[in-house]
Amino acid sequence: MKWFNWPQPWWLGLVFLFTILFGLLTIKEGGSVLFFDGPARLAAGHYVPFVLWFNFLAGFGYVIAGVGLWMRKRWAVWLTIAITAATALIFAAFEAHIYSGGAYESRTLFAMSLRTLVLTAVSVIAWRQLLPQEVYTDPE
Repeated sequence: MKWFNWPQPWWLGLVFLFTILFGLLTIKEGGSVLFFDGPARLAAGHYVPFVLWFNFLAGFGYVIAGVGLWMRKRWAVWLTIAITAATALIFAAFEAHIYSGGAYESRTLFAMSLRTLVLTAVSVIAWRQLLPQEVYTDPE
């Protein structure tokens, strides 16, 4: 038995690998702002704490989901969908924060838009590729 199997089709492996790397980058960037008083925190400017904490913690979920997707596990599809839905809810709360006059960085608005779009795409791809599709047959 081989210890390493690239998912098929080949591009699916790239999507799953991207999900893992996206999660690792999210953990690194969020952690550097949250836990280290240095250049990353200064560069973050007016960050919104609940958005930053959510994204940092969600990064661990991306890594777990990406590994599960790589292994073609059904639970990983549902985890990806749950993280996507939670991200959309945090994005909505962030927009409410902006609307109420809270301080924020415009790059956070862009990043949350991109994050929601990317996670939605990964969720749709995982759904279509890993969950069996029921085929409707006409009873006649």
